[in-house]
Amino acid sequence: MKSAKNSSLFFVMLLLALLLSLYLSLLIGPVETTAADLANFLFRGEATYRTIFLDLRLCRALLAWLVGASLSLSGVILQGYFQNPMADPFVIGVSSGASFGAVLCLFFGLEATVVGLPLQSLCAFASGLGIVSLVYALSRQKPAFKVETLLLTGIAAGALTSALTSFLLFMRSDSFEQAVFWLLGSFSLADWRQVSFVSPCFALILTLTQWMAKDMNLLTLGDEVARSLGCPVGRVRLAFLGLSTLLAALAVSVSGVIGFIGLIVPHGVRLLVGPDHRRLFLFSPLAGGTFLVLCDLASRSILSPAELPIGILTAALGAPFFIFLLHRRK
Repeated sequence: MKSAKNSSLFFVMLLLALLLSLYLSLLIGPVETTAADLANFLFRGEATYRTIFLDLRLCRALLAWLVGASLSLSGVILQGYFQNPMADPFVIGVSSGASFGAVLCLFFGLEATVVGLPLQSLCAFASGLGIVSLVYALSRQKPAFKVETLLLTGIAAGALTSALTSFLLFMRSDSFEQAVFWLLGSFSLADWRQVSFVSPCFALILTLTQWMAKDMNLLTLGDEVARSLGCPVGRVRLAFLGLSTLLAALAVSVSGVIGFIGLIVPHGVRLLVGPDHRRLFLFSPLAGGTFLVLCDLASRSILSPAELPIGILTAALGAPFFIFLLHRRK
């Protein structure tokens, strides 16, 4: 009863924090606006501020929330998958793989638009999925599949794709400025097409994870125990790996690489609501999305009117937390 009450209170607090962060995101930007300007637009429909409030600020804030929610949900899935609170989308190579696909497009000068989305975004999405598929296929070569093999293979694949990305940038230094978007993360190019691309995919995956949350709870007991309780371990593991990869690839394809969200947010939520994945799969995306909206707001404000790449800010916040977590677990 106490746990349910605490969860309800935490949910209300997250919603209030989200509303506050969205409100601040609408007001703060290079063009100075006030609460009165926002009220005039909302209640009187003044077209003067439509582009500022809707097409620039609200679009950007919603995309930031979707990316943060996707990375957090991907992180909490992988932490349950590997039974390790230090796991995140980077460990299986999806983030570095996606950035490699985007930089490869820049290297060949491909700037077309497909189904309303830049080719770089689609290549980043496909490359991230491809790298993880290769990692999974290599990990299945041994007679007995072990998650440790998948983890180590993912780390090696991530290092290889990062090296290839650096090589491409070395060969085409003129494309470095564009590549910064993918390597350090940014929402400066946010538009409604990206929001409409990510949001239905995220909603579907969130629904699936809620439906499969009990299976993840069983996996945390160990594969043998999960099998004895009727869980189809092989299919469930493959499904969760696929869902977490899709989430991370979606996020990187529209925002570039933003590190540590999938690490610090799920772990913090776990400390507050407990280890039950029925709660973790709900609260982690909400907390992660709100956290990234606030980080994006800070990245736009710290060096205003210039913009700090958001990946720098999340790394500055996440790296000390990672060190603390590592030494706490010894």
